[in-house]
Amino acid sequence: MSTAYIITASEPVNQQIYRFLRQDIVTCVISPGALLSEKEVSARFSVSRQPVREAFIKLAEADLVQILPQRGTFVRKISARRVADGRFIREAVETAVIRRAATEATPEALARLEHNLRLQKLSAERNDSQAFLLLDDEFHRLIAQSINCELAWETVENIKATMDRVRFLTLSKVSPPESLINQHEEILQALLAKDADAAERALRHHLQEMIFSITPIAEQNGAWFEQE
Repeated sequence: MSTAYIITASEPVNQQIYRFLRQDIVTCVISPGALLSEKEVSARFSVSRQPVREAFIKLAEADLVQILPQRGTFVRKISARRVADGRFIREAVETAVIRRAATEATPEALARLEHNLRLQKLSAERNDSQAFLLLDDEFHRLIAQSINCELAWETVENIKATMDRVRFLTLSKVSPPESLINQHEEILQALLAKDADAAERALRHHLQEMIFSITPIAEQNGAWFEQE
């Protein structure tokens, strides 16, 4: 676990540790099946074990770790079934959001999406996968924000942690950033045209790519996936 993070006074310590560990698990800095030690994580962040324990519980709620009494806390292997379930829920929420955004998004909101897309292109040029994933999430959050319904994105964010690990693994070969940027461009153009049907089609195509990519990723990283 070599990624450097700094605990600040800006938010509760347990939430920061949760966010940092979630990022490391999603980007496979901490690999599926790994044992998480309360003692080691406490030392890493120079905090007591209580906020670490609370962060572990939150990671378990996100289905990223499994807490086994008397044995320890282990990073869950990736479940293709949970990825499919998460994508189904995400698609249901986000298609409702995108249709409203097609008619309600203001010019200012659309300008923020265009700026985000420019930043995505820069991160792709720099081969910065972590920055790209954050901007990808921000693109979708901005769409929810454009209809004053950030709760929709918060709902999606709470169920997509397992999806995020597959997203990260696909970036190098199966779904490179350039392909995802083109899909985001199609979504944005439909929103600019105020075409709800085209926006929904573009979004569904974008989200359904996850299902097509999971099989080759599972074949390439078999030890990281659950046998289902």
